[in-house]
Amino acid sequence: MNGTERAAIKPGLQVDIVLKQDQRTGKLTRGIVKDILTNAPKHPHGIKVRLADGQVGRVKNIMP
Repeated sequence: MNGTERAAIKPGLQVDIVLKQDQRTGKLTRGIVKDILTNAPKHPHGIKVRLADGQVGRVKNIMP
C-alpha cells in the first residue's frame, strides 16, 4: 500500500520512507511511525512522518 493518503497511516505502523537527502536516489528507510507531520488528507509524494528514531521523510510503502 502506498503512503499518499493520511487516513491509511497511524502511529505504530511499520513503513518505508524516503528521507530528504535520499530523494534523488529513492533509497528507502524502514521504521515505525511516531508522528504524522502532513495535515492534508492526501499528498502526491507521500505523507510526511517522523519515525520512532527521529528520522523524517515521506511514506512510500506501508508494511502489512
